[in-house]
Amino acid sequence: MLISKPVAGAGFAARVLNLVDSGIVVVDSQQDIALWNSWMVPRSGRSAARVQGQPLFDVFPALRGSRIEAAVLAALTEGIATTIPQSQERTPFPLREAGSFDGALIEQAVSVTPFSDDGERCCMIEIRDVSGSAVRERKLMDHAESLRARSYVDGLTGIANRRHFDVALERELRRAQRADGDLSLLLVDIDSFKAYNDHFGHQQGDSCLTTVAQALASMLKRPADVAARYGGEEFAAILPDTSLEQARAHANAIREHVAGLALEHAPAAVHPMVTLSIGVASFEKDRLNEPAALIEAADKALYAAKRGGRNRVVADGDGS
Repeated sequence: MLISKPVAGAGFAARVLNLVDSGIVVVDSQQDIALWNSWMVPRSGRSAARVQGQPLFDVFPALRGSRIEAAVLAALTEGIATTIPQSQERTPFPLREAGSFDGALIEQAVSVTPFSDDGERCCMIEIRDVSGSAVRERKLMDHAESLRARSYVDGLTGIANRRHFDVALERELRRAQRADGDLSLLLVDIDSFKAYNDHFGHQQGDSCLTTVAQALASMLKRPADVAARYGGEEFAAILPDTSLEQARAHANAIREHVAGLALEHAPAAVHPMVTLSIGVASFEKDRLNEPAALIEAADKALYAAKRGGRNRVVADGDGS
């Protein structure tokens, strides 16, 4: 989903820019990302929450010294609009076809346009996919439903969906096996969420899901970390290069962060504020070495956390 710093008409802009069949990135006068539309998410592998407020050239360090950086500086300092000729830069941004983690970079046409917002000079970067096969493929898509089916983003919360999660977990497990490295998985459940929905209604329930999802995503800072909606009120986090104890500590930090939001819960809930139960499991070369086994171990730990009173973290092997 599109994220924003406070700008005029941000809600309307979000709805409009998410319909655009091109990447839209708005950069403020400090070169920080203020808008990031949904087209960018599956092609960059970065969720909206991850890039919010980050310097553009920290998110894409390869752009430093490039024509893109020069165009952004010209827009912000001199108000000059620039179109980057494709003959000079065929793949300036490290973007791939939606859903492709290892495919070739898509060919791009890029324009940089300055504008002012409440006296602050900003610029909009538009990135169009001009790869012939990608353009033809998109023209053959008849319905929004087919677009959504191909998407790796959860339509409600804006974080990765279950399909993205499955692909990412398989990829990271193969990587951990090759390198004999660490990999941890968190399964996260909103405590007493049925009571929340029954008391506040489904519309506010959806708002709660989105708030928790974005809070989870905001706690995952590394490029390879993945926050995903696993299903219903359940979320998942894939943490490469993270041991079981490191993952336990991070899970507790996530739990405390959400508890600190002080979201009022339903009277029938176990706790007065919205809380999380989290199960943690980590890759083991001779045991938890397949996606199903790792998910099962994290799921058992999650249910142990719920049986233990909720609002807690339980790791695989605790109490055994």
